[in-house]
Amino acid sequence: MTNEIQIQWKGNMAFNADSMGGSFKIDAGTESGGEGNGLRPKALMLTSLAGCSGLDIVSLLKKMRAEVDHLEINVTGELTEEHPKYYDKVHMEYVFYGSSFKKDKIKKAIQLSVDQYCGVMAMFKKFADVSISEKYIEQ
Repeated sequence: MTNEIQIQWKGNMAFNADSMGGSFKIDAGTESGGEGNGLRPKALMLTSLAGCSGLDIVSLLKKMRAEVDHLEINVTGELTEEHPKYYDKVHMEYVFYGSSFKKDKIKKAIQLSVDQYCGVMAMFKKFADVSISEKYIEQ
């Protein structure tokens, strides 16, 4: 399977991205000569990581009959000091909202995503130390 995206330069440091299923703006921050009117490329990498794992987890929880009311995934990435700067440390916090959590199934879904299903996670693990935590908010 081949994925394809296209970006178009919109002047200064801005681009428009046409991806499979949607469009969005990419721009550098003002500190880098942009206007800050779009997503930053490195932030998009963290977004892809969270999105990939999130899709896995909600699908798995549904199949396991361990659904939750709401899921948030908070991702923090630390960049190296030297150029080219890349994320060498990443932490993912999965925050589950609901009641009567089936924590054993939730933990299983996280592990399956992290270790087996999330291709973006597999890519990140090639260049970053990825740590995971989970949190449960009773509603």
